[in-house]
Amino acid sequence: MPYLFSLLVVAATVFAVVDIITRDEGQVRHMPKVVWLLLVILLPLLGVVLWFTIGREYPERDRPVRSPRGYADPPPAPSAPMPPRDTRTTEQQLADLEREIEQERRRAEARRRAQDGQSAE
Repeated sequence: MPYLFSLLVVAATVFAVVDIITRDEGQVRHMPKVVWLLLVILLPLLGVVLWFTIGREYPERDRPVRSPRGYADPPPAPSAPMPPRDTRTTEQQLADLEREIEQERRRAEARRRAQDGQSAE
């Protein structure tokens, strides 16, 4: 049994040393990497525990944050719905635009005729 504990401490120390070496400086908290390496090597059990609890920067997780009262915060409001996508082909869109242009041209012509008819009277 004592060998198993020693083997676990050595494995954890090796894992911690490799983790410290491969981390960027920005992902190490409280002390420089060299100091963490010395701490883990000189005091294996304490150094490993301290490294994984306070020295290492962990990525953010998407988990609900508890409010001070202990209740989960309400879920965020849903974002605005996406506008419907236009599924028409380019040719259909061009034909619709030409139709709108022709309708607007006819309306302008009708307005011009109405103004000409009123001014002639």
